[in-house]
Amino acid sequence: MPAPTPGVRVRRVYEPPAADDGVRVLVDRLWPRGLAKTDARVDEWPKALTPSTELRRWYHGPDGAYEEFCRRYENELAEPAAAAALDRLRALAAEGPVTLLTAAKDPSESHTSVLLRALNASRA
Repeated sequence: MPAPTPGVRVRRVYEPPAADDGVRVLVDRLWPRGLAKTDARVDEWPKALTPSTELRRWYHGPDGAYEEFCRRYENELAEPAAAAALDRLRALAAEGPVTLLTAAKDPSESHTSVLLRALNASRA
């Protein structure tokens, strides 16, 4: 997983909210199964930052490969709506802690690692 962006961390959405989470941002396209919205305490859900339905289905299908998924997702993050949502995420992180929430069982092998790299790249 890339070096963390200061003020930004990744947690599974199923973990109980912590006092130091700051702004809680769900970065999955689909709402997590079995989780009530009140329990999740999500502050923002920018779907433009999430992998497209097509990309997600491809990745979880028989031909999906992580490195190719990362490349394709990076291309999606460069699109105008995603770039604007990424700028919003950077602004939130500049103001205080941000917690990216995902239902992925292994966030280090998910889109969140690509998202963290994109946040770091913009700061370089």
